[in-house]
Amino acid sequence: MQVENPRLVAALPELGVELRPAQPLADWTSLGVGGTTDILLIHEPLHLPELIRLLDAEGLPRKFLGGGSNLLIRDGELPWVMLHLSVRDARPVFDGGRVTVSAATDLGRTVTECARQNLGGMVGLIGVPGSVGGALRMNAGAYGVEISQFVQSVTLFRAATNTIATLPASAIGFHYRHTSFAPDDIMLSMEMNLPPQPYEEIRAAIKMCNEKRRASQPVNEKSAGCIFKNPPGASAGKLIDELGLKGHRVGGAVVSERHANFFVNRFQATAGDLLRLIEQVKERIRAAFGYELEEEVILWKD
Repeated sequence: MQVENPRLVAALPELGVELRPAQPLADWTSLGVGGTTDILLIHEPLHLPELIRLLDAEGLPRKFLGGGSNLLIRDGELPWVMLHLSVRDARPVFDGGRVTVSAATDLGRTVTECARQNLGGMVGLIGVPGSVGGALRMNAGAYGVEISQFVQSVTLFRAATNTIATLPASAIGFHYRHTSFAPDDIMLSMEMNLPPQPYEEIRAAIKMCNEKRRASQPVNEKSAGCIFKNPPGASAGKLIDELGLKGHRVGGAVVSERHANFFVNRFQATAGDLLRLIEQVKERIRAAFGYELEEEVILWKD
């Protein structure tokens, strides 16, 4: 999809928007796959309502691309323009234990910046890839910690009303790898409240989490994290492992030998390879155990 109207292109800089034409989204996702489209980098989020009005007037469909770490995008020319939050100064702002952070900020960086301020609690999230906005949308969690535990409020663009709003945590439904945000809501910033903890204690805990992650996950290969949510009372990775599917390959996509719920792009995989691998594993699990695995990774395939 291309942004072609000269008047629209000319208006973008005034709205704090930078046009990046014909971008291969393989370069913007942790899986390293995805088709091609124009990307609009949003440097001034408060102008989002006007930008959306202009895109609607041109009949340009769009999707919002965050950190690209939990996302599998189809191959070929894509039928949507991509919006990407790209705030130039995205450092967290501290007021005691209250922290305000842009949704564009890397989640791991946020954990370490908070640690330097002697604010803990988030250590389990240190190795979760992607942005704060993506972590909010899916209620990211690891090692017994979920980001929802710390949220006080979220400021977001609401596509349904073309407005920017701030929601208290009590107005947001946080569930296991799911939230009540609408699919076309765009996270802009988050306010958290974190408990005090000495930096040296946090640093030691971060080191332990990183070592555990390196020992159990394919951190040096292209992946999107866990492909499937865990079924009630079971582990998706363990079920896949029990069927001997570690190392199973479709094209360039492989079930990781280190963690069976990670599918890696090892041999220049296409999105089609990964989608076929996902379906094959789901079919095998359904036949063997009766579970209907649900994807944790977000699929843009239509």
